Order: sequence, then C-alpha cells, then structure tokens
Amino acid sequence: MGYGRLTERKVRYIVRHKQRGKSNREIAFEMRVSISTVKRVWSYWLTHREYLPIRKRGRKVKELSEKEKEVIKEAKAKYKLGARRLEKVIEQVYGIHIPHNRIHKFLLEEGLAREEPRKKRRRKPYIRYEREHSMSAGHIDWFEKDGIKFCAILDDASRKILAAGEFENANTDNSIALVDKLVEDYWDILPMKELISDNGSEFGAHRKGDKEEWDSRFKRHLDSLGIELITTRVKHPQTNGKIDRASLYKLSE
Repeated sequence: MGYGRLTERKVRYIVRHKQRGKSNREIAFEMRVSISTVKRVWSYWLTHREYLPIRKRGRKVKELSEKEKEVIKEAKAKYKLGARRLEKVIEQVYGIHIPHNRIHKFLLEEGLAREEPRKKRRRKPYIRYEREHSMSAGHIDWFEKDGIKFCAILDDASRKILAAGEFENANTDNSIALVDKLVEDYWDILPMKELISDNGSEFGAHRKGDKEEWDSRFKRHLDSLGIELITTRVKHPQTNGKIDRASLYKLSE
C-alpha cells in the first residue's frame, strides 16, 4: 500500500503528537505518510509556529463564457433536450463542445432543469470497523523491505503496534515467536481475545479445505493461549487493512 495524501487533519495530528513526544516512525505509520513528511511538518512548525500549508490539488474549474451560456439557453429552448443530448446537438449545430455536466449545471442554475435523484450515483456509506476496547482483537501480517522480513501485531481499537520484529524468514516459527512476545509484554495486563490474519502459509491458513475447515501449528498455539484466530476472506484484503498499513512502517529512519 502506498503513502496517503497529506491533509490539514494529518498536519495537525503530526504536530500535536510530536509535542507529546511521539516518534517520527510511529506517527508516520499511523498517518500513512513517510517519515520525511513527518520531519518536514514538524520542522515547519518549529521554524514558523504555524501549521504547514497544504496546497490544493486539481484543476481550476473553467467558467462558461457568455457566448456558451447563450448557446445553451438557445439550444434548450429550441430542442428541449436534456444535457447529454444537448451536448451532441450543440457540437453539431453550433460547432462548440461543452461537456454535458457543465451544461446540466448551468441549466440547474437557470432553473431550466431539475435534479433527478434516481440518476445520481449511489455511494455505499463508509463504515469504519473497529473494536471498542483495546486487546479485544489484533491484526498480524508479514511484509518485506529490501530483503528484510518484517512482522507486526497491531491492536484493532487503538491502532498501536503491540509487537514487531525483523526476521530472516517469514514462517510459522517466527509468527509464533512474535505472538509469544505479545504474551510476554501484555498478558499480565490484559490478554488478547482474537487475532486476525490473512490466508498466508506463515499461519498455516493456506491449508483451508472447501468447507473452510483447517488446522495448523500456529492456530493450535493460539488456541492454547485462549486466542481465537480469524482469517480474512479470500481476495478481500480490506478485512486486515489496518495492519496492511504497516507496509508504511520503515525499518529504520
């Protein structure tokens, strides 16, 4: 997964958490930006005591000329068509190309057209899935950078990296070793209830049968600790998307 775009919200977050003493690496991972970006935002704040300004992207909207407006009104009155068909008529009759979305916007402003909700694109509302309490579920995944294998376990609720390590090989033994590190550091405080992984061979999940019945040494180890292993749906990486962001987590500054 690539770096995300820097926004005003991210700039404010970076400054706020740098003031609290958080590391560049941790902030970069949480905000999905590079460590150099965190340093740039923080340096600007230290120098100017102002937030780093964000340049707005995208092309400036081109306004219709008076001639184009008159052509649209004339064509609308004469042909009584919708914006999509008017686009073709105007181009053929008047020799002017005006995109239908700009034609429709102008007609709306002039009261010559109306919104049609049925034609609007319906977007599925975004729902942020996360547990309410820390240690109720975690995410584990493997990554590779410059030949170095990296594994991390992330808390679902707080997004905190609970355990992480570099290894020569991505395998079951090292996956178990990282879980044991999690147990060593946190079990006296609060045991984790569930751990979410992909269907990788590092967890033995590649052995799933048609009925989704499977077993592995990694799964049995979690069972012995009272942790339920939950695997992502095949070809649906969003289920484990939070830990996938660890690909942004650099191994060294």
